[in-house]
Amino acid sequence: MPANGKHRRPKRRPLARGIALASTGGAALALPLVASATAHAAPRTAPEITPAIATANAAANVSQKITESLPAAPAAAPKTYTVVPGDSLSMIAYEQGVRGGWKVLYRANHAAVGDNPSLIHPGLKLTLHRNSEAPQPKSPAPAQKSKAAKPAKSSSADRASRSQQRTAPAPQARQTQQAAPAAAPAAAVKSYTNDLDGWIRESLDVMAQHGIPGSYEGIHRNIMRESSGNPQAINNWDSNAVAGTPSKGLLQVIEPTFLAYHVPGTSMDMYDPVANITAACNYAADKYGSIDNVFGAY
Repeated sequence: MPANGKHRRPKRRPLARGIALASTGGAALALPLVASATAHAAPRTAPEITPAIATANAAANVSQKITESLPAAPAAAPKTYTVVPGDSLSMIAYEQGVRGGWKVLYRANHAAVGDNPSLIHPGLKLTLHRNSEAPQPKSPAPAQKSKAAKPAKSSSADRASRSQQRTAPAPQARQTQQAAPAAAPAAAVKSYTNDLDGWIRESLDVMAQHGIPGSYEGIHRNIMRESSGNPQAINNWDSNAVAGTPSKGLLQVIEPTFLAYHVPGTSMDMYDPVANITAACNYAADKYGSIDNVFGAY
């Protein structure tokens, strides 16, 4: 029998407390991990669409639909001219302001006119659009230009600068060097104005090629007396007109004379200014020695 006052409390197993502590500690440690995982797994919310953004989007959609529904602008149709009785290519080019004159107009309508530019019939439609102008020759690409075209001579300052960058050649080698000849410049294409001054100057160049004498003053003086500078002038009242061969053009020649003294390389159209001048000057040279010797009806 145990002694009085000596009762002892039964000892608890340390294992039970250790399990409780471990269990409590495990629960305490697990809570933050679960809470953290839950916080990171929360889905993102979509950005709020404000009334201003919605209005801007609607306006952009409407603008795009209006732009897509607009029809494409139609291409401008080329200008045309219908031939009437008494017309000629040179007269049409003169009155319609075709750049380049009847030659450009003829090239643009060769398929419709045919091989003879003088034969155009009433009702024929001619194209007057700008594309009728003859294409200008393209300049060669820089890479294709010959090195010989560069000037052989240079300034003393340039030569001094280059001499500092390279070693001077030996005296004997320097004596044998020769400057490369500069390439001859390309002949410029001569152009003429589409007026009385340009017609006379072009005719003088053609006359010079064929040995036909005449001066600017002599041609201009006779033109002003015969037609006042109108390339479409025609005489319907003199004896030639009564015989059925009226005088025509700047220098008022009749068709048989024009055909007999026509200068190759010019138009067969009597109203063409250059063809009319050169044929008349050719005739005057044959009959009077030169157009400069004509001071009246010839």
